[in-house]
Amino acid sequence: MAEKFTFTPTALADLEPNYDVVIIGSGGAGLTAAIQAHELGLNPVILEKMPKIGGNTTRASSGMNAAETNVQLHHHIVDSFGDFYGETLKGGGMNNQALLKFFTEHSALAIDWLADHGIKLDDLTITGGMSVMRTHRPSSMAPIGGFLVTELLKQVAAAQLPLFTDVKVDELIVEAGKISGVKATTPDGAVTITAGAVLLATGGFGANKALLGQYRDDLKNYQTTNQPGATGDGILLAQAVGAKLVDMDQVQVHPTVQQDTDHAYLIGEAVRGEGAILVNNQGARFVNELDTRKNVTAAIDQLGGTGAYLIFDRGIRDRVKAVEFYDHIGLVKTGADLETLATETGLDAATLKQTVADWNQAVANHNDAAFNRTTGMDRDIAAGPFYSIHIAPAVHYTMGGIAINPATQVLNQDERPIAGLFAAGEVVGGLHGNNRIGGNSIAETVIFGRQAGQQMFKYLQ
Repeated sequence: MAEKFTFTPTALADLEPNYDVVIIGSGGAGLTAAIQAHELGLNPVILEKMPKIGGNTTRASSGMNAAETNVQLHHHIVDSFGDFYGETLKGGGMNNQALLKFFTEHSALAIDWLADHGIKLDDLTITGGMSVMRTHRPSSMAPIGGFLVTELLKQVAAAQLPLFTDVKVDELIVEAGKISGVKATTPDGAVTITAGAVLLATGGFGANKALLGQYRDDLKNYQTTNQPGATGDGILLAQAVGAKLVDMDQVQVHPTVQQDTDHAYLIGEAVRGEGAILVNNQGARFVNELDTRKNVTAAIDQLGGTGAYLIFDRGIRDRVKAVEFYDHIGLVKTGADLETLATETGLDAATLKQTVADWNQAVANHNDAAFNRTTGMDRDIAAGPFYSIHIAPAVHYTMGGIAINPATQVLNQDERPIAGLFAAGEVVGGLHGNNRIGGNSIAETVIFGRQAGQQMFKYLQ
């Protein structure tokens, strides 16, 4: 059994007044950027306002999308940057094409970079809107987010990079037209930290009901899958120094979120990617489960507020380790056979049995005549026990945010770079258009986190 890794944040007494780079946020983008910047010879510091490290990255479950990887070839999958670009653009409709081009063409390099650091994503699954398996994950099939944050923190620890928790940045310092540091609040009081460059890696604003209400009044009462620190701080910091914001009204509602407890738990797309189906409260299918998130969400909303049910079996459960966690906290109903599961779940047994029989036939024939699903059909639902999870849509991801160029430089209202200010991850707007494809957010954190580390180094030369 591998020894459990525990990361200890840096003691506040060790906070220095000057660093080469201040990185705000300890999710995938911030950690990746810090490691990359350090490896190029810079002296970075990571500031996290929450007591817990990792931000929303820790809640990601499915995987990391990339095309033309060696991992895909080992699985006999021939992919292309062009297909990855085209399917993401089709799913998002209004993506910033310069960002999207950089993203898709640097995805395989990001997988290689992780592997070079001993972080191997050598298993594959698929998410909605994609035509081939390009969602990379560890072969343990562990949820990607916690795995990635833990592995990146091992790198941070090995390099002895300073990472402080409970430090909230309140203001960006501008001198002579350049960003030159930050003002922050710590448990011991206010501090000023000077730096040659600042990276905003603070995540989105899905947990800020006031900001959501400002741009999307219709969503302000939805539950959210976001951790409580996802309040849009970086967006407000950037806006205060003249940054341009884009697509702020584009908010993704995730279709499959368990909300029957006092906490909303996202049920990852990999459950459907590995073969689960969705049924209504009678037990009948009503949608192509791996259509884009906005389309699946719309179909569930049309059921009239009942939510829907994920149905799967032992074979599918074995392919998605996150289900063990969902079951551990009481989100999964179980039945030795479909009739028992229907009773446990409150569905019509005859309808559910017929639905599963029809689905198994569709899998056998490789033809879903009912809803034209073409992916996530590698296994049927035949090996008991059988399982259900009640789900409904919840606010999940904010596609809008700070305008950047492919060099991660933050842009002002005239679309010119604000000297010394960079941004990466969910705090950025434009990459995902009006719908983020599952697996693209983790990819974004690593691809643009690496780019930010490199570009801050280049800027400071």
